[in-house]
Amino acid sequence: MSQQGIQQELFVDQYTLGLVGPDQQWAGTVANGGTITTYTPPGCWGPMITPEFRGGHEVTRPIRVEGASVGDAVALHIREVEVTSLATSTGSMAERENAFGDDPFVDHRCPECGTEWPETTVEGTGEDAIVCADCGANASSFGFEYGYTVAFDEDRTVGITLDEDGAHELAETADEVMDIPDNSRQHPILLYEPGEMPGTLGRLRPFIGNVGTTPAVTMPDSHNAGDFGQFLIGAEHEYGLESEAELDARTDGHMDVPQVRPGATLICPVKIDGAGIYVGDLHANQGDGELSLHTTDVSGTVTMDVEIVEGLELDGPILLPPAEDLPFISKPYSDEEREAGRKLGDEHGVEVEDEMGPIQVIGTGATINDATQNAFDRTTKLLDMSEGEVRSRCTFTGGVQIGRLPGVVQLDMLAPIADLEDRGIAHLVCDQYDL
Repeated sequence: MSQQGIQQELFVDQYTLGLVGPDQQWAGTVANGGTITTYTPPGCWGPMITPEFRGGHEVTRPIRVEGASVGDAVALHIREVEVTSLATSTGSMAERENAFGDDPFVDHRCPECGTEWPETTVEGTGEDAIVCADCGANASSFGFEYGYTVAFDEDRTVGITLDEDGAHELAETADEVMDIPDNSRQHPILLYEPGEMPGTLGRLRPFIGNVGTTPAVTMPDSHNAGDFGQFLIGAEHEYGLESEAELDARTDGHMDVPQVRPGATLICPVKIDGAGIYVGDLHANQGDGELSLHTTDVSGTVTMDVEIVEGLELDGPILLPPAEDLPFISKPYSDEEREAGRKLGDEHGVEVEDEMGPIQVIGTGATINDATQNAFDRTTKLLDMSEGEVRSRCTFTGGVQIGRLPGVVQLDMLAPIADLEDRGIAHLVCDQYDL
């Protein structure tokens, strides 16, 4: 990675071919305190049906943060997420036999001629439209087990699912309708024209599914997490890992947590010098858990401010969601609650600990239980607490939420401000929640 001129405001519309890691070319360098704006193509389905991709997303080339060193953290203050697609298709997936080796998201091959990561062209619409440039066979690794097409209103507040005729009409101008950026190399998923569950109305609330910093080893962008990353362990393709320990190089950018949206602050570990911020996999909406493993992938723009936190030494992200997204039990105390608590403390002769701030520690793993344990481990290290105290505080003033099945969680806690000051992030929490 070569260094470039430092910019206070940086716009990025260059993408990788499904990989994140220290060997990717910088998109540019942003100053500490600067602003990044990205324009990204859809995440999962487009790259999944485009066999030349090495991962399941199409994310930006990494952005260097001036002054960020290994062992620091970078806070991303997300200001805006704007959806530019007019529609998308999604659903639950079906894998296509003989179109991949170990992993249908990674080591693609033409099932007819055997070409690895084949270049493909589009012939017509439908699930047979993606064909190998060498032999003409259908070369995509995926189809729909159950699929639907969603059209959005002008303000991107609601979406409606279409019937087969409506889905076909959009498929004929799929690139334009999905606003596929000029530099993107994916085929738009609207080409598949699924038309199930027509007439269903859904609320939209855009967020970023894959955002963070560059892992210390090169890996598929969709696998930069403890659950999808399991598929790399023992894999025979060139991005395979030998052990679970090697997966610790991840930064858990692929979270699919709906609260990573405008108004949130995401604190990310720095595992290579320069941090290597990347952005992708925007979603128009998603329920907790991403229960189909996929949701409404869209093109769009993201604007966020960047702030280095020196020496924080995180293993994975910390999320400070918008205040309205916090669970009731984890919201900051009101003046009335503080006063009631102090009276109760006086009555029982204990000093009340009411200087508290909400944090959400992200955990990932092969299963939800593994991800929760990972979040416990990260929180004990972050706050220098025993696991028993972390579990107790999370039970009494927090909880656990599911970001994605099978293994991404948010561990909620009201943490003592004094502990957050010791770690250098109290100002971020206090600014986020007006404490």
